[in-house]
Amino acid sequence: MSLKDKLDLQRMPRHIAIIMDGNGRWAKERGQDRLYGHHEGVESVRNIVEVCAELGVGYLTLYAFSTENWDRPVYEVNGIMELLVNTIRMEVATLSKNNIRLSVIGDMGMLPPQCQREMEEAIALTSQNTGLNLIMALSYSARWEIVDAARKIALDVKNGTLDPLAVTPAVWENYLCTAGIPDPELMIRTSGECRISNFLLYQLAYAELYFTDTRWPDFRSENLYQAILNFQNRERRFGKTSEQIQQNEEIIS
Repeated sequence: MSLKDKLDLQRMPRHIAIIMDGNGRWAKERGQDRLYGHHEGVESVRNIVEVCAELGVGYLTLYAFSTENWDRPVYEVNGIMELLVNTIRMEVATLSKNNIRLSVIGDMGMLPPQCQREMEEAIALTSQNTGLNLIMALSYSARWEIVDAARKIALDVKNGTLDPLAVTPAVWENYLCTAGIPDPELMIRTSGECRISNFLLYQLAYAELYFTDTRWPDFRSENLYQAILNFQNRERRFGKTSEQIQQNEEIIS
């Protein structure tokens, strides 16, 4: 029996978020330039997107480029931006064919103009698709997002369009990049690092975290199945007791 056969398709995480880590280290371990690792990581993106769509996952968020990544060597940043533009250009037809909708979260204004144009065009071309929602986190950081949301709320309060006492968690969430997107239930990080690295800090409050030593260019369907199986074997209590969870499940069944 394969790992896929062990999955409970009725208990799939609705939203999976992935920190795609390890491209540079994967390349260096093979005596290659770091950009080689980023190029090879694109194949992992293709594979995981295809598998998530096949499994019926509703949302997949990929942490592709953080605001901190702008501090990397210029040649690497330029190479990643060029790779991003070329990949979007090549993949948009496949996304549409597979009914996948593309969206982006992050500070798009920091991206090069050509990259912004390619992203906007791809988003528009896939906007009517109703299958998997593929969300790319580009020039994104959670602290930037939280500060940006606070600034927008402050402006609305100042302009008299929002009562400060009306700011609830639901209202706050409408000011985040992820407004209208359910919180991730499973967060995966590759390459052995066990930290969140400024990724969806607000949204990951109740997510199950899964860390693997596998470098991103080596991460494929079997690795994803293993992460989902691990998720399905956990008890998600949200502050309740195990007994309460069991009672609720008995009532539902």
